[in-house]
Amino acid sequence: MAEAHEQELGRGSHEEEMPRVPVTRHQAVAFALFILASVGFLYFVLPKLAGVGTTVHEIEGGDTWWIAIGVVLELLSFAGYVVLFRSVFVSDQTPPTPPTPIGWRESYQITMAGLAATRLFATAGAGGIALTAWALRRSGMEPRLVACRMVAFMVLLYVIYAGSLLLDGIGLGTGLFPGGGSFAITFVPAIVAAVLFAVAGAMALLPDDVERRLGRWASGSGRLAHWMARAATVPALAASGVRTAIELIRARDVGLLGAAAWWGFDICVLWAMFHAFGSAPPFTVIWMAYFVGMLGNLLPLPGGLGGVEGGMIGALAAFGVNVDLAVLAVLSYRGISFWLPTVPGAVAYFQLRRTVARWRDEQGPHAADGATPVAIEAAGPLRA
Repeated sequence: MAEAHEQELGRGSHEEEMPRVPVTRHQAVAFALFILASVGFLYFVLPKLAGVGTTVHEIEGGDTWWIAIGVVLELLSFAGYVVLFRSVFVSDQTPPTPPTPIGWRESYQITMAGLAATRLFATAGAGGIALTAWALRRSGMEPRLVACRMVAFMVLLYVIYAGSLLLDGIGLGTGLFPGGGSFAITFVPAIVAAVLFAVAGAMALLPDDVERRLGRWASGSGRLAHWMARAATVPALAASGVRTAIELIRARDVGLLGAAAWWGFDICVLWAMFHAFGSAPPFTVIWMAYFVGMLGNLLPLPGGLGGVEGGMIGALAAFGVNVDLAVLAVLSYRGISFWLPTVPGAVAYFQLRRTVARWRDEQGPHAADGATPVAIEAAGPLRA
């Protein structure tokens, strides 16, 4: 069953095209109007409701040096993302894995195009994940390996997220860190983070042959059995990805610090924007409000536009931060973090298309599927 499924993946990937979102003219106009309306509300209506006044002039009156520092910090955040990408997908590729054609330039194209897709489309970054996975498969990496490494990549990124909620939540709630905060804004996020760690730990403990065991329930023919067979691969793939992330951490690859850089420098952008318009609250408060606000990315909005801003401002207000200052700092932060990668990311998207076309020409017509189908023993471990 597993062999047939892998062969099906191999045949289908020969015709795999770059992930695209089919957009009609009506949808494009509606999307543009949504962006304009959201930006207008965030930068004109919301500040006035909060009592900030003419926010455009207020933002323009921010300290130029601190805003420039924020831009540099955001660039460092992107650099950390590229370094982490290479550590997970490129640097750890050892024989007998074929040499990868992904250099620093290709890594930049894949990550920036993926970030742009994440910013512009909804579904919590799924567009960026799909684009990244597609490019990796087209580079010659086996589909199963790509899926496993993608899980490991996300685990390495979000262990920082969950760890921050747990550590900062307990620190603020117990008074160990300055800033205070109610139970709902301190201990509740910490509890959620603890649950996430427990789930990841449970995944890592799943046996290597879990796919075979679940596959027995999906034996038979028909559409239902087909979908059950596909679903049986999910827990095994998740377990393999979590174990791969643990192995990468144990290897102490310095490139994994790119995950901390991705989050840390981005948080520092928000901190810098507070300094651009006034004085910053304790960094531990900014730290918690940042990660609580990021939950807005789960909303079905392009790049979490509106949801992230509202979440951050609300969290900062819950910590007693001046609302006027919070609005200016958050909107300025989002102006840098959301829009800065959009143009270079769109350029990288078209550059990536040309790069993949070059890979296809170099690999030949029979290797353009992105991987040679390799049967995986149902009873064997999913190695990454």
